[in-house]
Amino acid sequence: MADSEDDEIIDIEGYTESSKESITSEDWERLLRTVKIQKEEVNRLVMNLFVVEGYLEAVEKFEKESGTKPEVDSASIAGRLAVVKAIQSGDLEVAVENLKALNPEILKENFVLNQQRLIEIIRLGTTDEALEFAQKELKPFGEQNRVFLEELEKTLMLLGYEDLTTSSCPMTLRALLTNSQRLKTAAEVEAAILISQTGEKYPKLQHLLKMLNWTQMQLDEELEYPRMTVLPTGQVTVINTSE
Repeated sequence: MADSEDDEIIDIEGYTESSKESITSEDWERLLRTVKIQKEEVNRLVMNLFVVEGYLEAVEKFEKESGTKPEVDSASIAGRLAVVKAIQSGDLEVAVENLKALNPEILKENFVLNQQRLIEIIRLGTTDEALEFAQKELKPFGEQNRVFLEELEKTLMLLGYEDLTTSSCPMTLRALLTNSQRLKTAAEVEAAILISQTGEKYPKLQHLLKMLNWTQMQLDEELEYPRMTVLPTGQVTVINTSE
């Protein structure tokens, strides 16, 4: 009698679909020691972090202690911080004056900043000034980009309400007058300043950490290794020698 499929017995205990290679913590550390990292490279990463995050005192102190030159001088960092603070507090004229000293091109190219300037003018209740500003500074943006045009039209709708704080003014319009809007504008302007000064809006260390995370995800598919599980402390999983 022919064997049937039911007569087959397959022992799958201990079977795994794919077997990963494994490297012990000891071997992993030995490999890491072969990687040579210059102290100057680490110092530049640290300095870049201080510069981008705006830690002015730390920049000056670290420069004295390590001899590492910042990518941006202290005056420019202070100017950037002054711009951000002024936007966050709604003092756009101060922000504009500081920005002119840093990079006047951003004033010409950044729609969000000029939109915020218009919002602050409307907040003061000066309708004629708001219309004049919109015509001169923001209309060119709208002519080149439909999204900007729609944002401009929405902002100008604020002029149709006597009391911008009441429920008669739609929530989408009142959102333009919130502190969150100022913070959003400040963040975008700061990013534009950073890109013009350093070429990047985030610290280089942040980019390296993203690369580390991506690399570990690729390794996870092929290898059992001492994976870094806590980035701030560098804590890794322990892989013991197999018996």
